[in-house]
Amino acid sequence: MAVILCGLGGCLPPQAIDNQEISKGLDTTPEWIESRTGIRERRMVSAGIGVRELAIKAGARAIASAGGRRIDALVVATTSPERICPAVAPEVAARLELGDIAAYDMTSACSGFVYGLATAAGLIAAGIADTVLLIGAEAFTTFVNPHDRSTRPIFGDGAGAVVLRRGEAEEAGSLGCFDLGSDGGRSDLLAIPAGGSRQRGASGGLGHGNVAADEFFLHMEGRAVYEQAVARMAASAQAVLDRAQWSMEQVDWFVGHQANVRILQTVAFELGLEPEKVAVNIERLGNTLTASIPLLLNDLALRGDLQAGQRVLVSAFGAGLSWGSTVLRWPQLNTRDSEWQD
Repeated sequence: MAVILCGLGGCLPPQAIDNQEISKGLDTTPEWIESRTGIRERRMVSAGIGVRELAIKAGARAIASAGGRRIDALVVATTSPERICPAVAPEVAARLELGDIAAYDMTSACSGFVYGLATAAGLIAAGIADTVLLIGAEAFTTFVNPHDRSTRPIFGDGAGAVVLRRGEAEEAGSLGCFDLGSDGGRSDLLAIPAGGSRQRGASGGLGHGNVAADEFFLHMEGRAVYEQAVARMAASAQAVLDRAQWSMEQVDWFVGHQANVRILQTVAFELGLEPEKVAVNIERLGNTLTASIPLLLNDLALRGDLQAGQRVLVSAFGAGLSWGSTVLRWPQLNTRDSEWQD
C-alpha cells in the first residue's frame, strides 16, 4: 500500500501588496526587504475573505484536479484560525458538500503541510479513509504587527490543497518516507505570546489584563530562527533521502518552505544540491506558512517545470520549533491558476 497524490489546487486573495506599499511607515526600504528576504510582493486578505474562503476555493480546485473523487476525510493545516473554537475544517467540509466526514484542524506552523501529509498518510494506512483532502490555509498577515519591520514584510496569505488516495508504491504520485521533528525548548524564538489559555489564566480569564497589545502579534528572533531553519531543514532532508535511498543526483526539485530565499539557498548548499533545482516563488507570494509548499507545487506544475515522474524533495521548518521532510514522485495532474477568480 502507498499514498498517492492525485489532486492539487490553490487560491490567493486578490489584493497584492508590493514592497513600496508595505515599507510605508516602517524604518525600511523596498530594496532592503528584497535583499534580505527575496520578497517583492505578497497577497493579503481583505474584507470578506478569510481562511475559510481561501480553503474552500483551494479545496474545490484540488477535488476537481482529482476528477471529482469522493473525499473520506478533511484535514486543514493552519496557523491563523478564524476562531479559537470551533475548528474551521467542518465548515469547509460543509461548504464543499463533502457529507458528514471526519474534518479537523491541525497546527504545526510553517511545517504544518508536511505534518499534514504524514497525518493524511496515517489515516489512509490505518484504513480510516481511502481518500483525504489536505488543505494548508493562512490569513497570517492578520497576526503580524503592522509596525514591526522584521515580520510585517515577510508574510502573505493564501491556501493550497492536495487530494491523497490509497494506491500502490510503483504509481506516480506516491509519497515516500517522512522525517519529522521538534524542539520545544526553543519555542520562544518564534511565537505569539498572548491570546491562549496561558495569557487568559494569568489575567483570571477576564479580558486581557495588563497584557501589552503587541503580545498578540508574532515575535521573532530572526538570526536564531535563520540558523535553526538551515540546520534542521538540511538534516531532515538528508535523513529522508537516506531512508528513501535517493542520491542527491536523483532529486529533480527541492521544494522547501518559502520563508526566506537565503535559507533555501543555504540549505541547498549544505546538501550539495545544484541551485537550479531549488524551487522558488517567494518573490511574489512571501511566506504563506502552511500554504507555501502546495502553492509552489501548483506554480511549478502550471509552468511546466514539474514533469510527471520527476523526483521531488520536500522540506519545511517553522515555529514550535518544528520541521519535517518527505519525498514523492510527481504524477500527471490537471492544474489551474491559484488566482481568486472562478
